[in-house]
Amino acid sequence: MQKKRELKFVKNGFGLKRYNLMYNDFIIVGPKENPAKINLTDDPITSFTKIFTTSSIFISRGDDSGTHFKEISIWDKAKLKPIKFSGKWYRETGSGMGTTLNLASGMGAYTLSDRASWINFNNKNNLRIIAEKNKTLFNQYGITMVNPSSCPNVKFKNANKFISWLLSKRGQKIIENFKLKGKQLFFPNAS
Repeated sequence: MQKKRELKFVKNGFGLKRYNLMYNDFIIVGPKENPAKINLTDDPITSFTKIFTTSSIFISRGDDSGTHFKEISIWDKAKLKPIKFSGKWYRETGSGMGTTLNLASGMGAYTLSDRASWINFNNKNNLRIIAEKNKTLFNQYGITMVNPSSCPNVKFKNANKFISWLLSKRGQKIIENFKLKGKQLFFPNAS
């Protein structure tokens, strides 16, 4: 979903070219009590359906981020419209991942997170990974040079050097070696 938006950004003349940079994955986290009775082997659509049918509290970023768009795409694939329950069991934060995870932790709720944010998150309390390792949860990161014709303030030479460095073998190796709490956060796949 995010890649389509980035390619549209380029097609509409706001970016020059989009490159794959690195990836990780999304996970669904929720309370240890697991009121929706989600199994670790459940796919994301089944997981979201169980949350929906049990009216279990779900915290959405609700912020038009890549994570939010991934969440919406899963609800759409499940043919469910949780927005009808906004403010009830479906709650939108309009905030970043840290705030969303804190609210999920405090409310004993489910949420969708990228794995890197989850690894970095220290307030897990009773939250745990509920669903993971499914192709639907793939999280591709891209990088796009802003078109200087659309935004004349772009420092084109510096931005181009930075993008070239990130896509280089050295930049990709640094991404690969970046770890937090002993865990690799991103997997390089420049193209």
